[in-house]
Amino acid sequence: MATFGYWDTAIIIGMVVIYILLTSWFSVKLRSRNSEQFMVASRSMPAVVVAVLLMSEFIGAKSTVGTSQEAFSAGIAASWSVIAASIGFLFFGLFMAKRLYSSGEFTISGFIAMKYGKRAKLVVSAIMIYALFLVNVGNYVSGAAAISTVMRINLPTAAVITAIVSTVYFAWGGLKSVAYLTIVHSAVKLIGIAILVYVAWQMTGGIKPMMAQMPEHYFTWNGSLSNGTIGAWIIGTAGAIFSTQFIIQAISATRSPAAARNASLLAAALCVPISLALGFLGVSAKFLFPNIKSLYALPVFLQHMNPLLAGVVTTSLVASIFVSVCTVALAIASLVVKDFYVPRYNPAPDVELRMTRWISLVVGLVPLVFVLFVPQILALSFFTRALRLTVSVVALIGIYLPFFNSSRGAMAALIIATISTTVWYLLGNPFGIDNMYVSLVTPAIVIVLEKLLFPSGSTPVGASGERLQHRESH
Repeated sequence: MATFGYWDTAIIIGMVVIYILLTSWFSVKLRSRNSEQFMVASRSMPAVVVAVLLMSEFIGAKSTVGTSQEAFSAGIAASWSVIAASIGFLFFGLFMAKRLYSSGEFTISGFIAMKYGKRAKLVVSAIMIYALFLVNVGNYVSGAAAISTVMRINLPTAAVITAIVSTVYFAWGGLKSVAYLTIVHSAVKLIGIAILVYVAWQMTGGIKPMMAQMPEHYFTWNGSLSNGTIGAWIIGTAGAIFSTQFIIQAISATRSPAAARNASLLAAALCVPISLALGFLGVSAKFLFPNIKSLYALPVFLQHMNPLLAGVVTTSLVASIFVSVCTVALAIASLVVKDFYVPRYNPAPDVELRMTRWISLVVGLVPLVFVLFVPQILALSFFTRALRLTVSVVALIGIYLPFFNSSRGAMAALIIATISTTVWYLLGNPFGIDNMYVSLVTPAIVIVLEKLLFPSGSTPVGASGERLQHRESH
């Protein structure tokens, strides 16, 4: 495999540094100046901007590198990991976006509180923080893998760079800045993916030579993946979209319920071509470099292009990293501030904004501690979606089956499902049953059992829940 000389590496690093400096300046110019701009961009974002935000949330560094990594062994069918997001956004736009926007809430925990009360809200918030924290650990690893390949630095150092720059972006700018920067990052990311596909196509000679020499499963609709795995990806991604904090926060930044729906539907369309491109890159890497580690299935092509193109692609991967880390970290910070800090301390607006930035700083740096302990990236990605699916199941039951309105049942379902899903994942999905199905079924079983066992002792959302809804709607 070719390697870059020191001057080539210097050119690539220089391009990345210039990009970081320019976008950092842009972030400062567009920074949020109050808490409303930090959290929901004053509900002024165009639907197209929000659609790109939504798409980038689910096709960030982790999905970009992780999908190609999976395709390296499973075939182009790994594209289902991103096509699942397209399906999820379609259903979200049709059935949930307008309802969530009209609720006036910009956190999933706040929406849950309207159905099950304040205690359930805190449980949901804690689960979502746990899930999103693991998402960012995976983001740091996948992003660092891309950066370290070209810049000749080790994985931990690349992860530290990722954390510092991303934290400056979102901790200073908030949602207003992150939204518009995401347009820039996403454009650069798409250019980078296009260059990678072009280089891979030139090196392989296209699909036909690969089909003639590789095992058949690399080009079938399901590859070496089981139907259960693909089903779990679709269910889990759709469920995660329905409950992910940043998704709700992003659609809350649009101008109307109709715009929230349109943003979701446009995001669904944007996901499809990118998914196929990432699957193609993973298969191409297997064809050309069968002995490399699968983690480097996408970054390996950087070593086979001239330094200027490699600089553009590296910058695009860096941009993808920043989008992923910023959106997730901003969501975590919003949950911490909205559900724990503000209710306890009731700060003045300027104090709230200042503390939000300090909390954001901690949120951005803590995942670094766990970077070296991350297993296969795509598996971690879908585990975090399984955790969020649990929240979606409870929320949907609250919306469409109001008979099951017990706060105690909802909290028990959330806690038991989170623990059982985590244990199932750590055990390696026993009996071939994906942890996604555990997270799907467990909440419903617990809620039904609680209703059957304690029919008169269930605790519905009472006056306190109603007062919360009334107060926050003004």
